[in-house]
Amino acid sequence: MSKVITNPVIRGFNPDPSIVRVGDDYYIATSTFEWFPGVQLHHSKDLVHWRLIGHALTRTPQLCMTGMDNSEGVYAPALTFSDKKFWLCFSNVHSCRGGTWMATPSFLVTADNIEGPWSDPVSIGNYGFDPSLFHDDDGKKYVLNMMWDGRANTNFFGGIMLQEFDPKTNALVGKAHNIFAGTELGCTEGPQMLKKGGYYYLITAEGGTERNHAVTVARSKDILGPYEVHPDNPILTSRFQEGAPLQRAGHGFLVETQDQEWYLSHLCGRPVPNPEGYQYMPSYDNAYSVLGRESALQKAHWQDGWPYVTTGKVPLVEVEAPNLPAAPWPQQPDTDHFETSTLNLHFQTLREPMTDDWGSLIERPGHLRLKGRHYLASRYQNSLVARRIQSHYARIETSMEFSPSVPMQMAGLVAYYSRNGHYFLKQSANNQGESILQVVGNINDQYREYSEEIVVEGNATVHLRLDLDKQWYQFSYSLDGQSWIAIGPPLNSTYLSDEGGPDIFRFTGPFAALFACDLTGQNLHADFDYFRYVEPKQ
Repeated sequence: MSKVITNPVIRGFNPDPSIVRVGDDYYIATSTFEWFPGVQLHHSKDLVHWRLIGHALTRTPQLCMTGMDNSEGVYAPALTFSDKKFWLCFSNVHSCRGGTWMATPSFLVTADNIEGPWSDPVSIGNYGFDPSLFHDDDGKKYVLNMMWDGRANTNFFGGIMLQEFDPKTNALVGKAHNIFAGTELGCTEGPQMLKKGGYYYLITAEGGTERNHAVTVARSKDILGPYEVHPDNPILTSRFQEGAPLQRAGHGFLVETQDQEWYLSHLCGRPVPNPEGYQYMPSYDNAYSVLGRESALQKAHWQDGWPYVTTGKVPLVEVEAPNLPAAPWPQQPDTDHFETSTLNLHFQTLREPMTDDWGSLIERPGHLRLKGRHYLASRYQNSLVARRIQSHYARIETSMEFSPSVPMQMAGLVAYYSRNGHYFLKQSANNQGESILQVVGNINDQYREYSEEIVVEGNATVHLRLDLDKQWYQFSYSLDGQSWIAIGPPLNSTYLSDEGGPDIFRFTGPFAALFACDLTGQNLHADFDYFRYVEPKQ
C-alpha cells in the first residue's frame, strides 16, 4: 500500500466514534462520560491524520453532571451535518448502577461551525442512551435511540426506537416506534442511519462493549420497517478472534469519501494481559484495555445492496488509505508551561468546568494553581486537571510548589481511571507537620499505601514523574529536576481499565492528572509550573 491508515486513528480513551464528512473535511465525535467538557471533536482531511479540535459541551447549561459516578455522563454522541449546520445528539446518563431503570435524558445541540459555539440543548426524550438524528431526503428528521427496559426478566435492551423530530419547534412529534428488536447477538444499541439506493440502512452496535462487540447492519424500504438483517451479519467483530490486535470492535458508522470510497468507523481496544495473572472476569480472557476504548477505521465497499468490510470481519491495524492528498497536522508541543488563560484542549476536569474558585491560570502567571477541595474518592468538588494517556509507553512530568501543614492537605500527580481506581504520588504533611512524599491509591474501594513516607526538607519545589510501561506504572520524584528517584514499586496498570474490577459499568480510560486536596476547608493551593507528556515509543 502506498498510503496506510494505522489504527487506532484516535488513541486512548475515545470510544463510540461518530463520523461525518463535510466537503473535504472529516469529523469524528467521541464519548467523554463524566469528563468535562463533553464530547471530543476530531478533524482530518485524509482519514490518516487526526487532531483534537475542541469539545461540543463547554458550558454547564449544556451539561450538568454534579455528583455523577464513574462512567456516567455523556454516552455515544452522534454527529451529522444538514441544512448548513452541525447537529449533535447525546445522552447524559444518570444512575447506571443498580440493575434496574436507568435515567437517560437525551439532548440535541447545533452549531454553524464545528468548533462552536454550540447551542443550548434541546430535549429529545428519555427512552435510552445513544440517540442519533437522521435527515431524510424528503426534509423530515427522525431521532433514533436504543430503549432501556429496566423491568424484571428483560436483558435491559428493548430495541431501537424512532420518532419524528420537528426542527421548527425543536420537539419530538407523532408516535414513537420500535423499529428493530436486534439480533441474537443482543445488547442492541448505538443506532445510526443512512439512506442509499432507496433503502434505509440501520447500523447498530451489538454484543455489549467487550469481547463480543460487533457492528450489525439491517435495511428496509420503509423507515418504520420491517428491517432485514445483513446476510453475513455482523459485518465487523473481534469475537472468537483472541489473537487479533484490535479487540472489542463494534459501534460503527459508514462514511463516503469525495471519490466514492467507503470507510467504517468503529471503537476498539488494545488489551494486554494482567502481569499478576489475576482476573475479575474470566470471560475477558485475561485481556485488559489499559488505554480504554479507542477509535479506528476500516475500508468498506458495497455488494448486492449491502456494505461489507473489504478485508473481512476482523479489524486490521493497517488499512488502505483513501485516494486523498496527505494532510498531516503540525507536531504538538510536548510541554505545557501554562502561559495561556485557558486550559489546553487535551485537559479535562471531572464533572464540572474549572472555575476561579478552585483553579486558575492567571493568579500566578506561568502556573496552574489548584485550590484543594475533596479527596479523589469523592463524587463532588475534585480539584483535578487531567490528560488522557494515549500510548502503552508514556512519560508524564510536572513540578509543584505546595506547603501542607497537616495530613488532610495533599497534592501531586495521579494515574487516574476512576474514584475507586487510581494511584497517587502525593505531597502532604505528617503528624509532626513535616512535608512528606508517599504513593497511595484506591483499587476497587480499597485504600492502599504503596510506599513509606519520605520526608522532604522545607517546602521546596518537588518534581514528579509517572511512567507507563504497558502493564506497569512507576512514580519517581526529584528535588532538582535532574536526578530522579523511584518511589514505591511498579504498579499494575490493568487495574486501571474497564476490565480491572468487578463493576461491569466501566467504560472510560486512564488519565494523568494534577490534583490538590484540602479537607480542612482552607482550600490550600498547589502551584504546578508545567505539564509534560511524551510517548517514548508506540
